[in-house]
Amino acid sequence: MAAGGGNPVKAIAYAFLANLAIAIAKTVAAIFTGSSSMTAEAIHSYADTGNQVLLLLGMKRAQKPADREHPLGYGKLSYFWSFIVALLLFSLGGLYSLYEGYHKLGHTEPVQSLWIALVVLGLSIGLEAFSMWGCMKEVNKVRGKRTLWQWLKESRNSELVVVFGEDLAALLGLVMAFVFLSIAGITGNGIWDAIGSMCIGTVLLVIALFVADRIKKLLIGRSADPELHDAVEEMIRDDDGVLNVFNVITVQMGPKVMLAAKIQLEEGMPIEVACEKINRVEQELKRRFPEIGWCFVEPDVRE
Repeated sequence: MAAGGGNPVKAIAYAFLANLAIAIAKTVAAIFTGSSSMTAEAIHSYADTGNQVLLLLGMKRAQKPADREHPLGYGKLSYFWSFIVALLLFSLGGLYSLYEGYHKLGHTEPVQSLWIALVVLGLSIGLEAFSMWGCMKEVNKVRGKRTLWQWLKESRNSELVVVFGEDLAALLGLVMAFVFLSIAGITGNGIWDAIGSMCIGTVLLVIALFVADRIKKLLIGRSADPELHDAVEEMIRDDDGVLNVFNVITVQMGPKVMLAAKIQLEEGMPIEVACEKINRVEQELKRRFPEIGWCFVEPDVRE
């Protein structure tokens, strides 16, 4: 099933190690160069490093067993922390970069020690590309034959979506910083550095808003992966003794799915036989689709 198979922990680990190394290098370069683009990039990388910790925290908290107050478990906590990460990417990354660039527009200064900044940016692009490679390895395990854009729109894995968004934003930001710093060095005009910071901020805002919209859909209750939903309905419909499937509802609850179905059984089936039939259907559904955590099948004669 497309809904499983990828390991978001690996993608997060790749991103954490890359972002921490990049953040330290950018900080050193920002101090030596006085570049606003480099300062914005350093803040962005520190925010990304902290974001990985929040994602791991969300995944850990989401594994808490169900209790009386939360009978369907804590799976959606991973969505909450993913949403917080999107907000941090928006505020600490995007808004700060815009502010830094706008501030420097009125106080432009030539970039000092340009070669240090460009070397750090070049190394950072390599590290960030490594992080993206690690993320894409896990994404490709779950997206199947879907295009990357289809997977982004349909994915229920909030952690992978967030890490992908962060890595993409970081790569684009690094390339922009490299380009605009090079122009500033060639022309001797520091305004290009300020413009670069504002462009980086704009990219971060757009990606943060996109990621937040994906997570919002999961927070308010989104159905399971369409492939899983269709496969479940087909299995129930093909079962002996099931005359009709009136409705199938799935809700993604973190890594697990809640399933409810209303079906019509053969007319005149004794209640004991009907109960046994429903129990068998529920057991077979959980066996074939391990991502189903809760299964409720209701017999009826009309929709």
